[in-house]
Amino acid sequence: MRRRQFLAASLAASAMSVARGAAGQSAEAKGPREYYQIRKYSLFNGAQPKLTQSYLEEALVPALTKMGFGPVGVFSLDIGPETPTYYVVIPGSSVETLVTADLHLAEDGEFQKAAAPFWNAPASAPSFQRVEGSLLAAFEGWPKLTPPASSATKAKRIFQMRTYESPTYQDHVRKVEMFHKGEFAIFKAAGLTSVFYGDTLIGPRMPSLTYMLSMESLDELNTKWAAFSGNPEWKKLSADPRYSFEPTVSNITNLILSPLKSSQI
Repeated sequence: MRRRQFLAASLAASAMSVARGAAGQSAEAKGPREYYQIRKYSLFNGAQPKLTQSYLEEALVPALTKMGFGPVGVFSLDIGPETPTYYVVIPGSSVETLVTADLHLAEDGEFQKAAAPFWNAPASAPSFQRVEGSLLAAFEGWPKLTPPASSATKAKRIFQMRTYESPTYQDHVRKVEMFHKGEFAIFKAAGLTSVFYGDTLIGPRMPSLTYMLSMESLDELNTKWAAFSGNPEWKKLSADPRYSFEPTVSNITNLILSPLKSSQI
């Protein structure tokens, strides 16, 4: 127990330090920042997608909701590498609640019963290929996940999840700072609906950040991105010597996702 508490405290302290440094001279925080666990379920075609989808809908999302997490996003990868793949975004109020969630799931009899077909699948016919996870701290200027209005009515919507890798930690901090110095407002002006912004604390290919946008369709997403790129404020910000002195982003992972039935986002 003490080791878990120490890990949680250490990660929380690191998150606060990174977020403050990245925010630079941004406006004051809008409230306590959340943390995000992003799970990637890599699957094989065949029985795995249906089995995993049932597990997420009937076991994992209800159990996480009962534990106080939410809204939980559950998505299928439409455009991107390695399909079929499902992503789960879990927001939490603290690092400890996120890193100990699986321990509590293992003690939940109701969850174990619902999860049995997925959890107890034999090695000869596993329910998934691999599960990977990352832990993020919400940006100071966007401290909480904000579902689009269409989530409440389950209206048609798609999501774009983008990860920016930076060549150095200095470049990473400058890139996060750019969001706080104008990118949030430029996204809004272009009509792009922001869902969350997170700084990676634990995960692959660091330093990196991940954010999510939502639109009704891919055509609308492309149109709004064109409006973003042509915005004079974006041209001014991106040309600022503080951010244009060298490439602050070395690689971009761009995923197009559709919400599954169990998604609360």
